[in-house]
Amino acid sequence: MNRRISTLVVALVPIIVFVVLVSVVTVPFVSLGPGPTFDTLGEVDGKKVVDIKGDIKVHPTSGHLNMTTVSQSDGLTLGQALALWMSGREQLVPRDLVYPPDKSKEQVDKANNADFKNSEEDAEYAALSYLKYPKAVTVQAVADPGPSAGQLRPGDAIDAVNGVPVANVEEFTALLKKTKPGDHVVLDYRRKNAGIGVTTITLGANKDRDYGYLGTTVLNAPWAPFVIDFNLANIGGPSAGLMFSLAVVDKLTDGNLNGGKFVAGTGTIGDDGKVGPIGGITHKMLAAREAGATVFMVPAENCAEAASAHLDGLGLIKVENLSGAVDALHTVSAGGEPPRC
Repeated sequence: MNRRISTLVVALVPIIVFVVLVSVVTVPFVSLGPGPTFDTLGEVDGKKVVDIKGDIKVHPTSGHLNMTTVSQSDGLTLGQALALWMSGREQLVPRDLVYPPDKSKEQVDKANNADFKNSEEDAEYAALSYLKYPKAVTVQAVADPGPSAGQLRPGDAIDAVNGVPVANVEEFTALLKKTKPGDHVVLDYRRKNAGIGVTTITLGANKDRDYGYLGTTVLNAPWAPFVIDFNLANIGGPSAGLMFSLAVVDKLTDGNLNGGKFVAGTGTIGDDGKVGPIGGITHKMLAAREAGATVFMVPAENCAEAASAHLDGLGLIKVENLSGAVDALHTVSAGGEPPRC
């Protein structure tokens, strides 16, 4: 009897060890798969995803313009990794590709959040440029503490320095270079939803320059008198840019850009409207199709990979820039044939 028990115990030991390994031991892989999609024409948590406020007509929209995401799972056990891989929906990639060993997870997440914030800004500028809003010397950020804190705000357009008009950052900087720390400068500015204003700022000192320090970051950007807010939280990376821009264009123009269809897509966007490639295109396409999309906007550089997925019922539109994306959607709405992958 004891011999039988001993034999059983010996046979069970490898099984127990395997179960422990599968359940406890983590693997150096991250799982990537289809993530949630968000309609940029709709609402999330009671807020419009793209909210335009001010003295401007916002047109009604229909259909969908969904941005897409990639889900990500870290800290996987061996068992979890095997189950995800066997599902056929998930891709396992070495963790170092997602979280480089020279950076902490917090640093990577912070960088992704910064990329997302920048994509919102670029999406606004690209859309306003497409809609022919003129450029201005636009305040991007205000240092706090700093000389301009409480007087200028991000989004202000600076029109003149000490009574001298400025049309671009080069002219603005040339005037500042004639000042010294301690000087007072009078700035004429326009503020979104608040009209025009004038403020006097005492310039500070900065070790990086020998002229007066204003404490602002400025750029040449198309300026409009209304505010555009993008209300999506906990989304990282820059790949929502294209769909954000399309939503702004749709809301500020007559008619329905998507012709009432369920359109989804992805792509970075520059402030000049150029659409750039992204990662995880096939995961995003699967998420879009499962959400109900029939049309998917694909950055031109992702076309080969996207076409290889062969997802029935999802038409792929090749996109190189915002203008081309708008034209392609108009073509689809009219029953024509847009550029395809």
